[in-house]
Amino acid sequence: MEPVTLHHPVPTRQTYVPEPPSTPASPHDYMRISSTPANASRSPPQQHHQPAYPQPHHQHGYAQPQAYPAPPPPGPHGPYGGGTAYPQQPHPQQGPYGFSPAAGVWGVNDATAQIGMQLGQSAVQAGQEYMRQNFGSAYIPMSALKHQFQVSNTYVLNKLRLVLFPWRHKPWYRKAVRTEGAQTESFLPPRDDINSPDLYIPSMALVTYVLLSAIRMGVKGEFNPRILGGTTSSAIFSIIVEVLLVRLACYLLNIQGVANIVELAAYAGYKFVGVIVTVLTGLVTIRVWVFWAVFVYVFFANGLFLVRSLRYIVLPESSAGVPQTYTPAQRQRRVYFLIVVAACQLPLMLLLV
Repeated sequence: MEPVTLHHPVPTRQTYVPEPPSTPASPHDYMRISSTPANASRSPPQQHHQPAYPQPHHQHGYAQPQAYPAPPPPGPHGPYGGGTAYPQQPHPQQGPYGFSPAAGVWGVNDATAQIGMQLGQSAVQAGQEYMRQNFGSAYIPMSALKHQFQVSNTYVLNKLRLVLFPWRHKPWYRKAVRTEGAQTESFLPPRDDINSPDLYIPSMALVTYVLLSAIRMGVKGEFNPRILGGTTSSAIFSIIVEVLLVRLACYLLNIQGVANIVELAAYAGYKFVGVIVTVLTGLVTIRVWVFWAVFVYVFFANGLFLVRSLRYIVLPESSAGVPQTYTPAQRQRRVYFLIVVAACQLPLMLLLV
């Protein structure tokens, strides 16, 4: 007998990979996404065939995949382009950096900003008024400070000549003027009266003195930046000492109508003119006796200038030409006071040169 060859039956339908079951959308805006098989592009189109015989239903084991309703279409919001099944609530319009325009900058609305500005302006005005009442009028009157800087070129030249050569100058009293509607007289500004004190010449002389002192130390090879601060401190100290001395003497002598601090500081600052001349002499000459001769001259010139200028403060009645209201003993003490002020210029100027 010939052997019988057994052949396996050839399948009559194509095999296909079943699709995974679709997953409904999660309430937390999360959607499960399944990847496409690698051979999906090469697989034939899927076809569903109805089996020739019904499939039995089993109570146990693995169940066949069931069809689920399609998820809702993705909305414009949500992660991965997905949306949720819940209606979107409208949000209030927000400005840049998450702030609402109604809240203003830094979360402060317009009404709060206006209240803060009003409180700040009130505080500044109160501080300015306090400074003006307690310090401006009593210690540093601003009106007198502006008055001392009203100078001209002619006044500056004539004043420098008066400080260095006061021997033949007359008269020394200050000129006063009465304005319309005013009950008291006021002195003319420096540009209209050469005998009026000013702060322009003393301030410029102070700066010039500091620079010349630095140049002198540089010529000697001993310059140090600290010299500028030390020289300025010494100059200001000499002015403060002289002003306090005059104020104390006027208080002890019961002198009424004393000049304010600004005018006294101006008179004390004129000594820097003579000090500058002395320092310049030391820079251009090597003879010691010439240096000290110039120093002695400017000392006496500055002393005479102070005695004649302060006379209208210490002896106001005699300067104005009205009858005297003090006794001869008081007059003698006040004259001695003027001499002491002039003598005090010697140690102060020695400290500076």
